[in-house]
Amino acid sequence: MIKSLTRINELAKKQREQGLTDIEKEEQHVLRQEYLREIRGQVLHTFSRLTVVDAEGNDVTPEKLKNDKENGFLIE
Repeated sequence: MIKSLTRINELAKKQREQGLTDIEKEEQHVLRQEYLREIRGQVLHTFSRLTVVDAEGNDVTPEKLKNDKENGFLIE
């Protein structure tokens, strides 16, 4: 689990119930950016391991994905 998620949820709850100070708003923004960066990294990592196979078992992975995997563009 992403470490900052608990704090993000705490701030979201506080925002709904009573509002946030300017410092808390900035903290929330920073934590959300870190969270999005982490999620994007997880998605790219998943895609870097992806292989597409048709009904007959043939590898039909798009060439762009194959090239990106070979060149290390998708692995973080």
